Amino acid sequence: MTEYRIGQGFDVHRFRRGRRLVLAGVEIPGEIGLEGHSDADVVLHAVSDAVLGAAAAGDLGSHFPPGEERWRDAASTQFLEHALVLARLRQLVPINCDVTVIGERPKVAPHREAMRRELARLLDLPLDDVSVKATTTEGLGFAGRGEGLAAMAVVLMGAGSD
Repeated sequence: MTEYRIGQGFDVHRFRRGRRLVLAGVEIPGEIGLEGHSDADVVLHAVSDAVLGAAAAGDLGSHFPPGEERWRDAASTQFLEHALVLARLRQLVPINCDVTVIGERPKVAPHREAMRRELARLLDLPLDDVSVKATTTEGLGFAGRGEGLAAMAVVLMGAGSD
């Protein structure tokens, strides 16, 4: 019998000039970066929280407190790798991942396949099991005003048992 668990994640960061923009571990050239203690990768933060949620292992902030100097400018790939280790300790592995990037910019379409490939690599999933899509907020709210970017993620995890 296989146990399935679903985790969801959400993250948001405001734009900040002078920083590079990294989404799903992929640098997006020519775009304003995001403010944050780490590299502020909203996609990997949302996916990491989704993995932690499926494993009932807390949230990103409890594992990587933003006030700790050792996480300053850290690559968010470290956060996802840590979340996956905790999930594996609970005998959970990713089955699929679905991400939505929310904002007016950047345009995700030109970077979608690179983002999917990197997420698939990080999650050790076939490319067909990773989805990245984007939506705007039709000019409404912080994202609509171009003040920042958000991401939502859902990850299905599975555990086999005898």
